[in-house]
Formats: sequence, C-alpha cells, structure tokens
Amino acid sequence: MPRRGATALVEGGVAALVLGMVLILTPTGQARPPAHPASSGPRAGGRDEDTGGDTTGEVDGWAGQAIDPALFSPGACMAFAPTSGDRHETVFLDAGHGGIDPGAVGSTEGGQPIDEAAVNLAVQLDTMAILRGQGYRVVVSRTQDTTVTKLTPGDTSGGILTVQGAFNDVAARDVCANMAGADVLIGIYMDSGDPWNAGCVTGYDADRPFSAANLRLATLLQDDVLGALNAQGYDIPDEGVLPDTVLGSALTGAALAYGHLILLGPAQAGYFSTPSQMPGALIEPLFVTDPFEGSIAVSAHGQQVIASALAEAVNQYLSPPAANPAANPATDLRNLRLASPLYGPLWSGL
Repeated sequence: MPRRGATALVEGGVAALVLGMVLILTPTGQARPPAHPASSGPRAGGRDEDTGGDTTGEVDGWAGQAIDPALFSPGACMAFAPTSGDRHETVFLDAGHGGIDPGAVGSTEGGQPIDEAAVNLAVQLDTMAILRGQGYRVVVSRTQDTTVTKLTPGDTSGGILTVQGAFNDVAARDVCANMAGADVLIGIYMDSGDPWNAGCVTGYDADRPFSAANLRLATLLQDDVLGALNAQGYDIPDEGVLPDTVLGSALTGAALAYGHLILLGPAQAGYFSTPSQMPGALIEPLFVTDPFEGSIAVSAHGQQVIASALAEAVNQYLSPPAANPAANPATDLRNLRLASPLYGPLWSGL
C-alpha cells in the first residue's frame, strides 16, 4: 500500500486501500544496521492453495469453510476452526490486495522483486496458524492470490482494477468480517514510498461507536509488532498510531468527502453502506520500497516475527481485564506488610 501525500495511483488501476486509497507521506530516513540473515525454518502458515468454488477448502491441510462462495472469489472469505481448545472468539485477518492488485512493489537488498500482496498473505496465514493453535476461530479475507470480491466487468480495465473495483474489493472484506461475526478485525498491509521512507505505522478510526476499542487495539498492534521487530536488532522507526482521517488522499470528490479508510471507516449515505461492525485496526509494519525493510518483509523469519507479534496483540486485546489488585488477598497482604514498619525491611524489595 503506498503512503504518499499526493495521489499515487494510475488511472484505472489501484494499489492501495480506498479512502482514498493511499496513506501518509513519511519523511523518515534513518541509517540502517546490517541486515539480519533470514531464517530458513518451516513456515507456520499455508501458501496460495486454490480452494476452487467449493464451500470447503484447505490451506496446507487445514480444512476451511467458505463464508459465502456465491459472493466471494474462490479461496476468499474462508473460516478456519481452532486447532486447540475453543475460546469462542473470532478474529478476522485481512491480507491486503491480491489477484490483479499486487499492492506496492519493491525489491530486496539483493534485488529480489517484492509484491506487497504476497507478503501480506504470508503474514496473514502465519498469524492464522498461531491464533488457531491458541483457540481462536479465524476468518481470513483470502487464502491465495486472488481478489476478495468476485470481479465484474466494471471492476477492471486493461487487466487492472478500476477505482470502483478497488473500492468493491476492500468493501468486500468488511462484508466478510461482518458475515463471519468477527470480534476483531486486523488489516495486514505493507508500506511504500520513496527509497528513504521507512517505519511501522498503525491506523484506526476514531469516528466509530467503538473508537476507544479501535485505539486500544491499534496501540497494542503497533507496540507489539514494532517491539518484536526491533528486538531482532532491525531498528525500525516508530511512525506511531494514527487516525485514518490523516491516512490518505482521494481520487474522487466523494472519496475526499468521506475521508476514511473503507476497511475501518463508518457508513456514509450514498457512498458506503457496509462498514465493519467490530473494532479494527490496520498495520503497516515495513516499507517494501526500502530495500532493508523489504528484505525483512519477504523473509520467512521476518514474517514469522510479525505474525507472532500480531497474535500476541490479539491475545492482549481479547483477554479479560486484569482483576482489581485490591481484591487480591495476596496483594492485600503484601501491601499491609509494606505499610508496616515491622515488615518493611523484609518486604520492601518484593
């Protein structure tokens, strides 16, 4: 997904979310540490398995259920049951772009081409594997290199998405999340810009009834993913947690008036009628147009680091609030001892 202050789309084709389809310009350009070697360990998630037009499909042997095969592309909007336990909670993961929309493009330090859509899918499937093992039902926007919506003639022109086609494809992800009854929505995208642009950013919508939950989720995603990446020594800049109203420019007057990302934003009469109905956030951990960050993004190790951090953020978000310490007898005893001069020397360090 490109992040520029000016429109970054060619006429008739789109490589980003709809807000307007583009996000913010970031002036970050920090010196980079040497790249870490990518892990050659096994993948946690599946890859590009064609589920055909059936109501069930598999990703690396995982049986999935199509939410509505008449509405979505084959392999898109698929639900996967937990593989261990059952928390009775559903997480919706959106691997941005796909099919004839590759998203942003870049290259690694070694010159390997990068398509954002492929990176997004890999991270999404890795995250799904982790969350299913933790007891969550996971619904993914796509399991292969495809659009989410079933394209109509008006959605494409010259083999690329039209503006309306891109709008429809993003809106279909909201519809999928709603039909799945998801408790939380996470958009997984990558960033692009000038070669010196770098960093991790997370967006949320502040104009929804659940805006406080959106912000909490976005903050957890940003902190956990950035922290995990930088624990590897990558020194990824922190671009922060931002409302989606500052994350873009528009191609049409209607999009400009709307002013939100379709994946996260509210309904607007005459423009958008199927918004997501659950808290959500969209994260862009890395720039694929920065060769250093692109090398991390395309590596199995980098993708697994991001996926593990995304899963951790989900767990933190969906976990029940911590109990009131005052109601904890052990804590009460500790506080009593700290307040007593008799116990102070013994307990002050605990």
